[in-house]
Amino acid sequence: MVMEYAVIETGGKQYTVHAGDIVDVEKLEVSLDEAIELDKVLLIAKDGDYKVGSPLVEGAKVLAQVVGHERAPKIKVFKYKNKTRYRRMQGHKQPRTQLKITEILAEAKAPARRRRTTKAEADGS
Repeated sequence: MVMEYAVIETGGKQYTVHAGDIVDVEKLEVSLDEAIELDKVLLIAKDGDYKVGSPLVEGAKVLAQVVGHERAPKIKVFKYKNKTRYRRMQGHKQPRTQLKITEILAEAKAPARRRRTTKAEADGS
């Protein structure tokens, strides 16, 4: 069984994510069905091998697909002061974005550097 997960940071909060998870995060200004990459990766775990960043893991990315935008359930904010007839009721719905985690990349592979060959090497000498 392959146990791979990552700890990412977005919107000032940290989330533990696995490939295939759907995560509700703070609202992101991206369109629906757009693929995004989250590069603030704090930890990557794969088969008991851990990479912990200080503060971020170099070259690590988490790829995600935007599933939807919604608002969280309403919370009631009630202010009350005793014996003064002061009462205030207010509601709040926090906007959020649903992301489907598609892939966890431990290191972004840099393109292979091609070594220049000198004329002597090209001639076979």
